[in-house]
Amino acid sequence: MAPKKNPLNLNPLQLKTLTLLQEIARLENAPAEEPGGFKVTQLPHAHGNHFHLGDAVVSGRDATGLNNPAVWVALERKGLVRSNEGGGVVLTADAMAYDTGMRDDILHRSDH
Repeated sequence: MAPKKNPLNLNPLQLKTLTLLQEIARLENAPAEEPGGFKVTQLPHAHGNHFHLGDAVVSGRDATGLNNPAVWVALERKGLVRSNEGGGVVLTADAMAYDTGMRDDILHRSDH
């Protein structure tokens, strides 16, 4: 039997938020003390209706979960993020490995 897609039953807002956090963690490249985990120390700031993550552009409507406390609580409860003592959050190894299936849908990159 094939592995279940979205095994933690994250809702669409949680999936989008996790996708963005994964990308931020990759860009910051700040490994956490826990094996496979990464720190996220800064969240992006929107200008107009979008913001930039590396070479990608993200619509503000796809990032509303970054400012939604209920999303953060759900991701923490499911063991994907935890507060970092020095500020920011840590994405666990499970979070980094979680296939949200949304990366290409919300991280828009130029064709050239």
